[in-house]
Amino acid sequence: MSRSISRFHDWTVSPDMEPDREPDQYAAQCAVCEERSADVDTPEKAREWIFAHAGKNPSHHTYRGISVHPLRAWREKV
Repeated sequence: MSRSISRFHDWTVSPDMEPDREPDQYAAQCAVCEERSADVDTPEKAREWIFAHAGKNPSHHTYRGISVHPLRAWREKV
């Protein structure tokens, strides 16, 4: 018969502030037709896509903002 020991650890998750972290990304998606912008580096660029899409599709009034921010997880010291 074998035995094992399990330990539980506390973990912390927070925004990744390391110098080599991935950049923040932003996008927009039309809730009417599901078309999505490219990933861009500022929310303003994603908003510009919305204006362009709405101009081509005057009946599309509803959009989703998509933001991706890198996170970092680490185990708390015991």
